[in-house]
Amino acid sequence: MPTTARTVSDVIRVRYDSLTRAEKQLADSLLENYPVSGLGSITVIAENAGVSTPTVARMVQKLGYKGYPEFQSHLHQELEATISNPIAKHDRWASNAPGTHILNRFADAITANLRDTLSDLDTTTFEGAAALLRDRSRNIYFVGGRITGALAEYFFTHMQVIRPKTTLISNNSSSWPQHVLNMSAGDVLVIFDIRRYEQEMATLAETAKANGVVIVLFTDVWASPVAQHARHTFKMRIEAPSAWDSSVITLFVVEALIEAVQSATWEETRERMNSLEGLFERSRLFRRPGRQTRPD
Repeated sequence: MPTTARTVSDVIRVRYDSLTRAEKQLADSLLENYPVSGLGSITVIAENAGVSTPTVARMVQKLGYKGYPEFQSHLHQELEATISNPIAKHDRWASNAPGTHILNRFADAITANLRDTLSDLDTTTFEGAAALLRDRSRNIYFVGGRITGALAEYFFTHMQVIRPKTTLISNNSSSWPQHVLNMSAGDVLVIFDIRRYEQEMATLAETAKANGVVIVLFTDVWASPVAQHARHTFKMRIEAPSAWDSSVITLFVVEALIEAVQSATWEETRERMNSLEGLFERSRLFRRPGRQTRPD
């Protein structure tokens, strides 16, 4: 049986090399418009992939499911989780809430999220993204949605100190064409897109990739549609005993990337930070520790 910590798409990718040619053709068809591509009858799925129905039955069993109904049930559960609104999430958590303090419940959930995310996180993905971010020949763009825009801004604010050529894109999609116009082949677009995915994000990613821009995506285990355009995808565990999804693990990985880029380019970063501190001092933006203001 496939582990519950994985989505159906994860299971397919893990088992992909063990599939036959026809099964790989079916797997490719399922992943192309996942998870909707797997919601039809077994006959429709076979026809769409250009394979036989016995091929579908064999592949789902090879993936670890008892049969096609169980396979499709997992897809329906994923789709339901993907489109859950905050009220539905709250009601689901409330009905199963243990009688412990909310701090304990949150701590347990976040600890499990961190453990599961790290167990699935490929260090090659992490190192690849860090290498792109520290390459100063590339322009780096950051964008998020209605909620995740705050994470994009946080990442941008730190990277702006570490290196030049950084741009924060507004989450107002009407401004995106102007930014795409300024992007060059080899530039990097960092996208945050967590479930209840924003449709315009996939369009932005597709357009940018067509212009040679490299996409780095932060998403959840169900994977934003942007994933099909991304070179590096970070899938985070985001479930929490709340009406809202948790951003703790996403922030954890973001801060690890910030440190990876900073430490690898420390000489240049230290020079920029010294210059920035000088500008702060001249503008008197921050008060030095221990300095007291005299009362009027």
